[in-house]
Amino acid sequence: MRSLHSFVVSVAIAGGCSAAPMEPTEGAPTPPPRPAACREVTGGGPLQPVLDAARDAETLCLGPGRWLGPARIERTLALWGPRDAIIAAGAPGSVLTVAAAGSAVDGLTIDGSGGRFDKLDAAVHVIADDVRVQGVAVVHAVYGILVEKTRRAVIVDNHVRGDAATAMGMRGDTIRLWESYDARVTHNLVEDGRDMVVWYSSRNVVAHNRVLRGRYGTHFMYSHDNHVHDNAYVDGVVGVFVMYSKRVTLERNLVLNAAGASGMAIGLKDSGDVLARDNVLVHDTIGLYIDETPGTLGETLRIEGNTIRQCTIAVRFHTSPRRTTFTNNDLADNARQIAAAAGTTPTGASWTDNYYDDYAGYDLDGDGVGDLPYRAESASEDLVAQRPELAFLRGAPALALVDVGSRLLPLWQARELLTDPRPRMSPRPLPALTTLARSTGHRAPEVTHED
Repeated sequence: MRSLHSFVVSVAIAGGCSAAPMEPTEGAPTPPPRPAACREVTGGGPLQPVLDAARDAETLCLGPGRWLGPARIERTLALWGPRDAIIAAGAPGSVLTVAAAGSAVDGLTIDGSGGRFDKLDAAVHVIADDVRVQGVAVVHAVYGILVEKTRRAVIVDNHVRGDAATAMGMRGDTIRLWESYDARVTHNLVEDGRDMVVWYSSRNVVAHNRVLRGRYGTHFMYSHDNHVHDNAYVDGVVGVFVMYSKRVTLERNLVLNAAGASGMAIGLKDSGDVLARDNVLVHDTIGLYIDETPGTLGETLRIEGNTIRQCTIAVRFHTSPRRTTFTNNDLADNARQIAAAAGTTPTGASWTDNYYDDYAGYDLDGDGVGDLPYRAESASEDLVAQRPELAFLRGAPALALVDVGSRLLPLWQARELLTDPRPRMSPRPLPALTTLARSTGHRAPEVTHED
């Protein structure tokens, strides 16, 4: 494979791939400044009496100290505090529940949220429309910020930090949208949690977030018309997984080191009208995993302008593709460009104007496009698809001889995986990513992908 020196240098200059580990909280969002007009409350103690005494539309500024929850905002107000104003869980239940439309929670630290998974105990539980949660730090919480059955929530500049010492399955979701619409989840830092979830929720924007060392960076289910752009998913298991969802756009996201046997940068299952454009997928077990997408007649899947490098498998089809186009993507330095499950017909996808670093053709007319088609075919991969245990022999002479034999013996037909009639001779410049994060080299535990 070709040298990665220029690629690594270009990303490192942008701040994306550095050999030096960074502190987990480096670059964490800062709380918003103190409001110009607010009523200051000091002394700490139970928070609920303070909220009950507030007037409608009032702004409260909590002073430093320890404030005890659980507490519930029942009338519209704005609650602000510095980082050392800590609302702590004093009893089981969500620490702070926002039940009044138009309220805001800014700054502050929320410490702990009980341990009841069945009750969804959260640090901040939003159950009203038009609520803003901004610049909040969440620590020691099972669930972080839970937004449930609301419209137009704004979750911005928060720092949700899970417990890396707890087993992945015993951590709660960091940010969770449930039956929520028109929300904006932006510029948050999420660390060492389980999943960031968008379920049964439509018309939301998830952008400019950094999600580090989680299981699912963002997991969509039955959620339509969502836009996911300019996020960085680093050292997790899965970057973005889209399931049973329609009209989802994934743009300019970085997925780095989605590792392990179950690792994948982007997974698509039983979804439709999905666009994946200008994403950078680096050092992932699988770059792009496709299963029954698109799933309904008339829907499409478009893969455009993505960079997929250093992956074990760049693109894996779990089912036969249809109405799927790959255009202007760069596939380089991958152990395998494409893989397909046994019994599938991967040639159903349309490939054009993509770059492949293992292309062996030529460009005599100098137009930047190869004069011969790029073809990926492999008899050994067909065997591995039928008998997965043979994957142990990859790189060994045994499987290499299978491919040699398929070329020498006309009666032994290698399995065709893809044909690109217009392969580009050189890669495109890297997409201009605006949200980056360094890898610490710490990987999340394994996870299985089950319905």
